[in-house]
Amino acid sequence: MPFQLTPSSWHFNIDSYVNPWLPPPPFKHLPAPIARFFGYRKEHQQPLGNIVMVFWAFIGVFCSILVIEVVGHQIPSFADHGAPIIVGSFGAAAVLEFYAIDSPLAQPRNALLGQILASIIGIVISKLFELGPQSHHLTWVAGSLSCASAVAVMALTGTVHPPAGATALLAVADQHIAQLGWFLLPVVILGCLLMQCVALLLNNIQRRFPNYWWTPEEVGQKWRRPREKTEAGDSDTDVEHGAKFERVPTHHPPTRDDLKIVITRGRVHVPDDLYITPEGRMFLEQLSEQI
Repeated sequence: MPFQLTPSSWHFNIDSYVNPWLPPPPFKHLPAPIARFFGYRKEHQQPLGNIVMVFWAFIGVFCSILVIEVVGHQIPSFADHGAPIIVGSFGAAAVLEFYAIDSPLAQPRNALLGQILASIIGIVISKLFELGPQSHHLTWVAGSLSCASAVAVMALTGTVHPPAGATALLAVADQHIAQLGWFLLPVVILGCLLMQCVALLLNNIQRRFPNYWWTPEEVGQKWRRPREKTEAGDSDTDVEHGAKFERVPTHHPPTRDDLKIVITRGRVHVPDDLYITPEGRMFLEQLSEQI
């Protein structure tokens, strides 16, 4: 088929290249009490009322921010470099990590990699603009470019995390944070890791977090032996992801009857050639569990 110059139809999905090489999550092999705090469940999580969710969100936000501030205060190098007690974007991150915990934007891949990528982009752009003689007059341009670049990179890498956009902006526009330079990176990484640890502990007492670590899609196809691949077929049966998500073979080219999604209780049938976003997959699985 000849190449057609139709930019509006271009689509890039990094997971189609990365997922086949990633090993499946190992948590189902751990003892149940331990696996629970990594988000693994053998049974479906029962829905909770919003009062309980607000209670745990309050506890989680309070504890995570407190831990980040206390640990950062106890590290001498942080004080030596003039690091703030906490980067402001972690306040927004705490809302996602402890209240909107089912959102794809709150999952570990987004929360960790999104912040790291945004920090690197912000630092690089800040350093580049500092090379100019009138850099202090162009902070408004640098901040805009930093935030926009971070959003673009996160979108292409599947790591969109809204608070990370603030991190990229602060790395340029906030003079106290910009002066940290590359030292901002360990400050952000430590904060992310501490918040994730608190989230894994508190969010799994009555709720479930994370819904997935990298993606709800199937991973590790390249690592399977032929026999295992034959036994497993093309379906994703890991109970960690909730409802059974099955890929149904389609004709080439697909007919009109092939292009349909069938949802039954505990099972979702999707055409093999149809790409489903992580958000879409979670929505379909939730529908299946509610039937």
